[in-house]
Amino acid sequence: MSSMAAASAKKPSFWRTVKAVAWSFVGLRARGDYEEDVKNLNPLHIIVVGLIAVVVFVAVLVLLAKWMVAR
Repeated sequence: MSSMAAASAKKPSFWRTVKAVAWSFVGLRARGDYEEDVKNLNPLHIIVVGLIAVVVFVAVLVLLAKWMVAR
């Protein structure tokens, strides 16, 4: 049973992908964690979350710039 619990813990999930992409944006990712992500995460999820993160990042920068100029 313990092998089944370990296998289910390694199952790719959307939340795990979000965390991996967030750490990648910051640039703080341990090599072991990176290698584990490569083995366990769905590449399609990584692309989707990465694109969403880029859009949110750019939107925040634009809103921040507009707010600073308006002052």
